[in-house]
Amino acid sequence: MCRIAGIVSGRLPIGEIRDKVNQMCRAQQHGGPDGDGVFYDENVGLAFGHRRLSIIDLSSNGSQPMADHHQKARITFNGEIYNYPDLKIELLQSGAKFKSDSDTEVILQAYVYWGTAAFSKLKGMFAFALYDIEKNVTYLVRDTAGIKPLYYATANQTLVFASEVRAFKAAGLHTENDGEWQIRLLAFGNIPEPYTTLKNVFSLPKGHFLSWDNKTAGYTLNSYCADEPLNTVMHTEEARQLINFTLNKSVKRQLVADAPIGVFLSGGIDSSLIALLANQYKKEQLKTISIFFDEKSYDERAYQQIICGKINGQNFSHLVKQGDFENAFPQVMKAMDMPTTDGINSWFISKYAHENGLKAVLSGIGADELFGGYPSFKRIKYLGYLRKLPGRLLRSLSFLAPGNYKRLSLLGIDHPVAAYLVLRGLFLPEDIAAILDTDTKHIKEVLFSSFGDAVPDTYDNEHASWFETELYMQNQLLRDTDVMSMSHGLEVRVPFLDEDFTRAAKSVAPSIRFNAQQPKKLLIDSFSSLLPTEIWSRPKMGFTFPLQNWMTELDQMSDINSFKGKKAREIITKFKNNNLHWSKAFALYQVQNHG
Repeated sequence: MCRIAGIVSGRLPIGEIRDKVNQMCRAQQHGGPDGDGVFYDENVGLAFGHRRLSIIDLSSNGSQPMADHHQKARITFNGEIYNYPDLKIELLQSGAKFKSDSDTEVILQAYVYWGTAAFSKLKGMFAFALYDIEKNVTYLVRDTAGIKPLYYATANQTLVFASEVRAFKAAGLHTENDGEWQIRLLAFGNIPEPYTTLKNVFSLPKGHFLSWDNKTAGYTLNSYCADEPLNTVMHTEEARQLINFTLNKSVKRQLVADAPIGVFLSGGIDSSLIALLANQYKKEQLKTISIFFDEKSYDERAYQQIICGKINGQNFSHLVKQGDFENAFPQVMKAMDMPTTDGINSWFISKYAHENGLKAVLSGIGADELFGGYPSFKRIKYLGYLRKLPGRLLRSLSFLAPGNYKRLSLLGIDHPVAAYLVLRGLFLPEDIAAILDTDTKHIKEVLFSSFGDAVPDTYDNEHASWFETELYMQNQLLRDTDVMSMSHGLEVRVPFLDEDFTRAAKSVAPSIRFNAQQPKKLLIDSFSSLLPTEIWSRPKMGFTFPLQNWMTELDQMSDINSFKGKKAREIITKFKNNNLHWSKAFALYQVQNHG
């Protein structure tokens, strides 16, 4: 796990390219505190930069940017390849030579022997740039689940890329703000891919590679993903065995590390299951990291202790108080690469994991999306019924309906993403227009013009799963987890998003994978002998902080005079009177204070 950056340009002097790549790497130093390196080719006008967080092969042999044995290619790589031992055996049989034990070198040799077909063979979380010296081509590649970030810009015959958006600004490249990011944040609570806060800086789509011709400065964007699995598992017992086998396999191979590794343990189903499985495969005692609160309605210590009692390891449990939140708030804001209404919890637990000596942890992200763990899975069908009402009637609800029911007016917009904003959106287009002093038509154009045919227009569990995976998890959970953990030099691995596991889960017929009465029933039943009843039979809490109370007491959030505009002040007044969810106030705060 590291941070990467680079520039390929036939226009800029090589000295300037090298200096700017160094600046980009320094801006991302927190994500790679163990070392750095820069490779440049002045004949091409290319420089690759790297900040290293050593997890596999801690020796200098694992340093980057790295070349293959025959100097045919160079790579700067962020992430982990979990099946690299198997790929290495296959490559050795083909005649490949290795000088390190790193997964980075396996990527290089895989490309040398198999070309771009190698990308689909990689199983893990990754984002990398690879320079084919003979073909004079640069590739940018991102994993199929979009776990690792990779941002790029193409202008003036120049390719620029980095792991974080802040790196572009630090090097004085593409510094112009995208004037529409505020609209997206106020609606979604995040900035959906491929957009960023900077104009013409985009996120590379997951499961894709960008091929850049270093000579002509032309490029193509290509998918390397395999086809979605068909619903081939039609029997419950077969599904349970498949889920059990593939999750065990995922956890086992994601524990591979030459540095200390542990598990985030919240006490919910997903983290508890990951911890219990990891305990079976960890050769030494497993370390788990937990957070608890004085506020009893948020305190999950009792459930954390149930799991800890079944693990042969050490639990590091940390009390977080309102004072801790207030003191850390400036650091949390600084750690954000882009504005978001999530990530505070990830910042704290990553901080404690780092302080307790861990360099990598396993997380339970992804299970809710795959197995129907969110309220949206129950609500989605009702939205389908409402969509059949006349659009004019639905749109009138923005004026006639009380409170949160006003969001149903979005169903009057002929676009599938409108349903997502009913389920998870923050502000209505009319409110966003008032906040930003623009017209509602412009707001709707921005919100609904950027999603193509991939959005399903059905109202069933698979639709809800698509929403939660592609819009919520992708743009909020994964991005915030990555940037907040890496701000503490910590790697977060996500076994539920392992390629083999997600493919297995999606091969199960929806009638078995989702259950209306018991969320995540298939997952629970697949591990009925391992997962204690107390863990799954309680109401879902989620890994949340008491932020409604804490944000209200935070000076920056409650000072009406620090907010500009009549609408913004009305919103903050509602928040102070506890009539508004903290996430809306937090989004508004960032819109008015983001640099």
